[in-house]
Amino acid sequence: MRTIVKYISIVFLVGGLFTACETTELDLRVSPNNLAEDQGDPNLLLNSIQLSYAFNQPTFSDRAADLTRIDYMFGRDYFNNFPGSTLNGVWSRTYSSGNLFIGSNVVSLGILTNLQTLEQIDADSDIDYSFHVGVGKALYAHALIQLVDFIGQAAFSQAGNPAEFPAPTLDDGQAVYTAALGLLTEAEGLLASGPATQGANDLFYGGDSAKWVRLINTLRLYAYKNTGDVASFNGVISGGNFIADSADDFQFQYGTSELQPDDRHPDFAADYTPSGAGIYQSNWLMELMLDNNDPRIRYYFYRQQSSTPGADAPPSEETLACSLVVPPQHYQDGGFTYCSVPNGYWGRSHGNDEGTPPDNFLRAAVGVYPAGGLFDDNSFGTVGLGLGGGGAGIEPIILASYVDFWRGQMAASDAARSGFLRDGLTKSIAKVQTFASLDASADTSFAPDAAAVTAYIDGIVAAFDAATGDDKENIYAEQYFTTLYGGATDAYNYYRQTGFPTTLLPSWELNPGPFPRTFLLPQNEVINNANLEQRTDLTTQVFWDNNPASPTFPPAN
Repeated sequence: MRTIVKYISIVFLVGGLFTACETTELDLRVSPNNLAEDQGDPNLLLNSIQLSYAFNQPTFSDRAADLTRIDYMFGRDYFNNFPGSTLNGVWSRTYSSGNLFIGSNVVSLGILTNLQTLEQIDADSDIDYSFHVGVGKALYAHALIQLVDFIGQAAFSQAGNPAEFPAPTLDDGQAVYTAALGLLTEAEGLLASGPATQGANDLFYGGDSAKWVRLINTLRLYAYKNTGDVASFNGVISGGNFIADSADDFQFQYGTSELQPDDRHPDFAADYTPSGAGIYQSNWLMELMLDNNDPRIRYYFYRQQSSTPGADAPPSEETLACSLVVPPQHYQDGGFTYCSVPNGYWGRSHGNDEGTPPDNFLRAAVGVYPAGGLFDDNSFGTVGLGLGGGGAGIEPIILASYVDFWRGQMAASDAARSGFLRDGLTKSIAKVQTFASLDASADTSFAPDAAAVTAYIDGIVAAFDAATGDDKENIYAEQYFTTLYGGATDAYNYYRQTGFPTTLLPSWELNPGPFPRTFLLPQNEVINNANLEQRTDLTTQVFWDNNPASPTFPPAN
């Protein structure tokens, strides 16, 4: 969805708001981890941990979506598209700080630094801060797993101890996964008894420790799925205490305020502007959903036009230059859509590096799910400030529908996979359809009815059951990727693990370079850490990635 990350602001202190932006200033006068232990506010520290974690999620999701065609990727060369700066913010917020303004002061965000301070306060205080520390450990554990998934390594054994290790070395991915699972065990021990929140502002589960424990078990599932540990995965499933119902979905809620603070979904803020839409949608995903008659398409995308140049409207050099171009041979050979998807699903194909024409009020924009935009009711209006749901969308992180697809991935038989495919689609579509209520202006008669939804799910499952080999794998992967729209982090893992779907659009460039199996190390850390040396390519594989080396894998490059 996004080509840039826009950090948002939310309620940070009771009665106070802040406006978010990253800075290199060092004025930390109100930083919770720059105060003496007896002055630190544990609730503020927990807020900092939660915000750091929440701000990391769009980066992971968006970069994963770019690579797997769920979103549109600009640029023809993978290595140039993803420089060492890509994960700078994620790294700093995980370990130390990414600073935010509160008025004229600066508050530093950071997971590990603030977690350590929380632990010390808890140890020294008569007040029980088990809730704060347990939540912090759970989020830190997931942050470490995500770093390994994206760069193959992370700092753990020497992290957070600058006096002894001013230049921490990186631990290998398997060791970090093991450490993260240990942190989850510690977090569960702190949260299992339902400790008092002590007034903490829980931005995810409203202080419900039982839901945090379900998340902890679900994070275990995530780790076991990634590593192919079927026995441990099934052990968690047999306990039954994981995210299996959409009521327990792990997501971050956005608001509708445009200024001071701007707490809208970042994609809404980028697309619903006085100058029109600022994001291009993925031709691959829109065409897949259009061809399948997917009932989620009107919620995911809002069309500003009813037709697209080069597809069902005359080509236009001014607004869609590629509509006049003969597709390159590698697109022709595969029968891929090079430029134009019909019916106004006006986006871009993977790697298109053309400049920006005057199409801001023509291209398809983000819809009501998950960005809180407009529901597509064939009105074909233009986007603008405050329309639709006003940006009150969500950042999906781990949803019950995702877990069903994990269970299918780990299932012992195709019959079991078929059942999980049905369950995942049922939950996904039901959740997506609830978002129509955010757009009070929508004509919901265009929403698919129950019969249409049932027919769609039955049709997909029947096609999966009848298919064999790659065709079966492609159906499953396509539906998983479609379900992951807006929260696509695991698509990157799935694609590197399985190589499916093979139906993904190729890059515009015939030879875009090897598909990134991991990203470069965060450049800011490399510059400041004498023990690190930057990689020269993107071919390093995560310890759980046992597939052939790039560029031969994955096949749809």
